[in-house]
Amino acid sequence: MDLLKIHDEYYERVRRFILSVVKDTWGADDLTQETFIRISKHINALHDPSRLSPWIFRIAWNLCMDYHKNKRSPEMNNQESLLEITGGIRILDSLEQHEMGACVQEKIRALPENLRVSLILFDVEGLSHSEIAEILDISIENSKVRLHRARTELKVILENECRFERNKRDVFVCLPVEDPL
Repeated sequence: MDLLKIHDEYYERVRRFILSVVKDTWGADDLTQETFIRISKHINALHDPSRLSPWIFRIAWNLCMDYHKNKRSPEMNNQESLLEITGGIRILDSLEQHEMGACVQEKIRALPENLRVSLILFDVEGLSHSEIAEILDISIENSKVRLHRARTELKVILENECRFERNKRDVFVCLPVEDPL
């Protein structure tokens, strides 16, 4: 197998997945690098090339679990990683483009880890329930149940904590629900 092709195809997806689990940019960078080091060392152990994607994400998942066991890092403010920064100045247009995503990502981070990971693997990474079950070492039915619960909980969180509207610049944004006094 061509390691450069694997790297090019999976790098961003794996990094995004790891970042969603560890919530630390530096840690995610290190774990992503370690994932690809392990892939290169153990690529010959993969007997079925059609299982490449779940195999890669399983390596990443295991590294994330080790990371959590060995180091409890403080939550980072992921909103900064969503902003385009030019010369240290945040550009208003970029902020507006990312407001909705940042708000929804914040709400996704509020989900329990097992539900959050299932949601990200299915809805963001586009993996099948079979692949998710293999990565997380759960049954396919459990993968389906976790995804359903994640979506249900996320919907409740969004309904209770957010209101959606268009701002002055006609950008669809997620705003916190104001408590009536």
